[in-house]
Amino acid sequence: MTTTETPDTLHRILDYSSRSDPYPLYAELRRTPVARQEDGSYVVSTYREIADLLHDPHLSSDVRNLSHPMPGAADRGTPSFINLDPPEHDRLRRLAMRHFGPPHTPGLVTGLDPDLTRTVGSLIDDFAGKERIDVVDDFAYPFPVTVICHLLGVPREDEPRFRLWVNDIIDAIAYDPKTDPKKVLEKGVQARKDLRDYLGGLLEQRHGKPGDDLLTGMANDDGPDGRMTDEEIVATANLLLIAGHETTVNLITNGMLTLLRHPEVLQRLRDDPDLVVPLVEELLRYEPPVHIIPWRAAYSDITVADTVIPKGSQIMLMLASGSRDPGHFHEPDRFDPDRRDNEHLGFGSGIHLCFGGPLARRETQIALTELVRRLDHPRLVTDPPPYRRSPILRGPIHLPVEQGTG
Repeated sequence: MTTTETPDTLHRILDYSSRSDPYPLYAELRRTPVARQEDGSYVVSTYREIADLLHDPHLSSDVRNLSHPMPGAADRGTPSFINLDPPEHDRLRRLAMRHFGPPHTPGLVTGLDPDLTRTVGSLIDDFAGKERIDVVDDFAYPFPVTVICHLLGVPREDEPRFRLWVNDIIDAIAYDPKTDPKKVLEKGVQARKDLRDYLGGLLEQRHGKPGDDLLTGMANDDGPDGRMTDEEIVATANLLLIAGHETTVNLITNGMLTLLRHPEVLQRLRDDPDLVVPLVEELLRYEPPVHIIPWRAAYSDITVADTVIPKGSQIMLMLASGSRDPGHFHEPDRFDPDRRDNEHLGFGSGIHLCFGGPLARRETQIALTELVRRLDHPRLVTDPPPYRRSPILRGPIHLPVEQGTG
């Protein structure tokens, strides 16, 4: 295995024209597991190499360890734990997890089941009498947004404000100075500031006040690791607000699209709701919500698939390509909810394994089970549907579905 200059394949993957089906390009990319790009960065596309790197302490998540600064890096503000390395990453993740899951709040996600089911039911109730719905706007977006606002303590009525900021931030994550106008990056920088200021204002109201939301918990918690600074709390809340709904929107929407493309599986789920657990795991492999980790930094020279990656290099991990690698999965391009030993990369792996993965799983399980049970003969209006701009957080921007027998 040797390093090669293969910019064309990556550029075609990132180009919007490939958004509806990048998988043939991933197969092309996997011919060279580690591909050096014109700008000196490295793209890793095969399962074993990606999995190894996600557990490699020589790989950094801190942008400050890149030899060449990323566009807009100086304007990112205090980084969240997802963009830090141990020991700071571990400390901040522990402090956040005290209010989000085991061992301190072990029943948080499972205890949400009644609320999740009630929210899903209310949204589907609104479909009554409608021949056409948009799975994104009418369901997959409002559901996880409502949930994460409740958990964080963010007023649900503020969603129209932060939705614009989140969209600009996500567009800027995939910013390419060679092809994208500078205003994409500028809008992302401003949106980050606006969202930080907004969350900071909410945080000011929580100090010394009782409450069971995450913002209040982080503002008043003196655990064994001490207390987060206000800047660290805002950075954590920023991460949880964005990741807490964006990935789930994609997972639910990609899931419904996949089921409508596989009506025999849709019928199986309707007949056997317990199928939803392995089905969601297969969706995380087959049509994941996050396709790419756009950068990691090499702490030192590291060797991957016989390729030496120099210290400070940017490394791009193609998670969705790894989860379709025939070297690890049998018939990887086949959607198979009965697949065993499904060690997908849908939520990443290692110390940065998706913080909200258990919640996203449960939201999607309930969402798909109820959609399949209650929609009346659903069918796609357009296939492929229109997709969002981002190649990183990939999913349809709209998913129009008709229902009823007509």
